[in-house]
Amino acid sequence: MSNDLFAADPAHRPYVPLAERLRPRTLSDVVGQSHLLGPDKPLRVAFESGRPHSMIFWGPPGVGKTTLARLMADGFDAQFIAISAVLGGVKDIREAVTVAQVAQGQGRRTILFVDEVHRFNKAQQDAFLPYVESGLFTFIGATTENPSFEVNSALLSRARVYVLQSLSPEELQQLVDRAVDALNDGLEEGDAIRVEADAREQLAAWADGDARRLISAVEVVAESAQSAGRDSVDAAWLEISLSQNLRRFDKGGDAFYDQISALHKSVRGSNPDAALYWFCRMIDGGADPKYLSRRLVRMAVEDIGLADPRATDLAVNGADIYERLGSPEGELALAQAVVYMACAAKSNAVYKAYNQARQFAAEHGSAPVPIHLRNAPTKLMKQLGHGKAYRYAHDEPHGYAAGEQYFPDGLKPSFYRPTDRGLEAKIQQKLAFLRELDAQERAKNR
Repeated sequence: MSNDLFAADPAHRPYVPLAERLRPRTLSDVVGQSHLLGPDKPLRVAFESGRPHSMIFWGPPGVGKTTLARLMADGFDAQFIAISAVLGGVKDIREAVTVAQVAQGQGRRTILFVDEVHRFNKAQQDAFLPYVESGLFTFIGATTENPSFEVNSALLSRARVYVLQSLSPEELQQLVDRAVDALNDGLEEGDAIRVEADAREQLAAWADGDARRLISAVEVVAESAQSAGRDSVDAAWLEISLSQNLRRFDKGGDAFYDQISALHKSVRGSNPDAALYWFCRMIDGGADPKYLSRRLVRMAVEDIGLADPRATDLAVNGADIYERLGSPEGELALAQAVVYMACAAKSNAVYKAYNQARQFAAEHGSAPVPIHLRNAPTKLMKQLGHGKAYRYAHDEPHGYAAGEQYFPDGLKPSFYRPTDRGLEAKIQQKLAFLRELDAQERAKNR
């Protein structure tokens, strides 16, 4: 018989967080990332090779970056050192180097794991380079940000980047089952908690691909259910025990820019349903509607332009209405602008013309204004010929001075090429008519 009176009593077991109890001990325990861990997939091959290499895990929160680093250390029988770039600094790096040198002297490998590596500045990231190159330790960095922008190129060139993906709803529901089994482990049948199918689906949706968030939620709702004397958790109980249902939304990271990109491209691609979906995803995730209203105006002028100028008006009006009404009523005006713009005729002709004109102006900025176009507010300027022979368009047939030269001498670029869509089709016809008048004028003066 054990001398520990409480060894068999679950109520007196030392508390271990559910997330730690569920942490995978082998690759087979890992849920998700099959594109990296499946048979013959890159990380699986790396594990089985027996030769560790420096790497960077890039992916959203709660997808297993730390777990994979720990498993790699176990798989290679290596010492595991973890540094948080949020809390650590150069001092921590030096201490890690010292510990790794001791392990090396004992013939043992070291894996140095740096969480949130993008938070280290350039000098801190550079501090790893000589030790990575010498083989003192295998470097594994984890980041939620695009390493192309946030990790020094020198360090990036010495590490292989693995992109981790958010867990699917099916994978998250599998984790719910594991979590419930762990919570019920050692309990009497009458004390066990049950999570109904509708609650499992809702938990998976709520976690939005984040395993850590899911496990924490299961622990919270299970404990609250047991405290209330319930033996099951259903969707209705979730509404009570989880006060807010906020999806993961990193306002400064890739999730933010990926979603605004998806919204913009859905509008450009004339898909109102997808555009409305991404708009609602961002609102649901906590995006600032004022930011979205500014982006809508940009979409209107960049991708719709003169094919339908009303789109710009609607976007600006939507922003004004939101300013007046606030949330949630004002968001409907922004949604209306989103749908209208997705359905509107598209043209980026002005956008392209503007960029070409800017480049051309930068290259030919010193070209003088033709004499007949210059202002002549003084007698001297008139004597110098400023404004002489200028033709007032309103006095010409069709309100157009056919053949008139408006560019500096020797320059005759062409920037704006209207499309045959929406209002620009009519603009195209008018410009063609005016060009014909120019040709006729030139023929008369030959």
